[in-house]
Amino acid sequence: MKEELTFNNKRVILVGTAHISQESIEEVRQVIEEEKPDAVCVELCQSRYDSIKNATKWKNMDIVRVIKEGKAPMLMANLILSAFQKKMGDKLGVKPGAEMMAAIVSAEESGAEIVLADRDMATTLKRAWGNLSFWEKAKLLFQIIMGIFDTPDISKNDVEELKQGDALTEAIESMAKEFPGVKSVLIDERDEYLAANIAGTEAETIVAVVGAGHVPGIKEKIDTSIDTDKLEIIPPPGKVGKYLKWIIPLLIFSIIGYGFFKMDANVSLEMLKRWILVNGLFSGLGAILAGGHVVTILVAIIAAPFTSLNPAIAAGWVAGLTEAWIRKPRVEDFENLATDITSIRGFRSNEITKILLVVVLCNLGSMIGSVVGIPLITGLLR
Repeated sequence: MKEELTFNNKRVILVGTAHISQESIEEVRQVIEEEKPDAVCVELCQSRYDSIKNATKWKNMDIVRVIKEGKAPMLMANLILSAFQKKMGDKLGVKPGAEMMAAIVSAEESGAEIVLADRDMATTLKRAWGNLSFWEKAKLLFQIIMGIFDTPDISKNDVEELKQGDALTEAIESMAKEFPGVKSVLIDERDEYLAANIAGTEAETIVAVVGAGHVPGIKEKIDTSIDTDKLEIIPPPGKVGKYLKWIIPLLIFSIIGYGFFKMDANVSLEMLKRWILVNGLFSGLGAILAGGHVVTILVAIIAAPFTSLNPAIAAGWVAGLTEAWIRKPRVEDFENLATDITSIRGFRSNEITKILLVVVLCNLGSMIGSVVGIPLITGLLR
């Protein structure tokens, strides 16, 4: 898909691509060779550019730091998205992002300026997550987990059809109905961001290589005033989650305290037993499902009842750090990461993803334990 725009003495050639299409790779090379642009804009941010240029970047990752900074869920989301793209690319014989790499190489060969026009991926994911309601988040997580290990049956013709306006519009509208917050951030906002950076490029002839889904939005926004600073603001945590992490501990302490002072010390003791048991069991189950070490499972069971009452720390963090200490990731774990993330067995055998799974599933288990635990202990107030 190729579109040409002219404005402010600039000539912009938009090349709409499918990210796992051999035809897109060839089209990108051909357009840059024919147009000999002054600049080539690509739909990449700095982190994605570094990832494409440096395939061994995983070897420099500090998994302990990732856990301590609370970035395990974000890294897990990135790995899941990468796994899906890799499986689709393997099926079609095309490496994900190959058309962007082709654009970069062609730009370097022709002496054109390379412009990274996209918003940082972490910012995009955080804004998308912040725009979802609690139930939308749960639904999206469920769909990702259920669908990641199932590769749709798709042909090269299907991929090329995705670059056609009607099919693409239908797909975007379908996503907007299910997750309007996600569509707004992933498509609409990035249309604006890409348009602003393409328009702001100091060059007369520009080739912009972007996903085909962004072409209509870029065409609409490219000659308008856009404040990109606003599009980089990370939304604050939702009020429900912010207050809930304090309300639950206060509620539990209040219920147990009421049982102790107003009823019987044995009632409070039974409340504590139930809380410890249900929280520990669900968090421990999360560690088991993640394939955690025996010690990690025990730590998850012991830590969860206490961390669930402490807003500053989570059971998954404690269990994840324990797993990282016991089973330090090996060189081959980093080398095999790209392949291992495409299967359940690989996820559970690779030490890096296993640690991330421990963090996520133990936190999820502790959360479920809290939901189940509250009615269990309030049932004793009779």
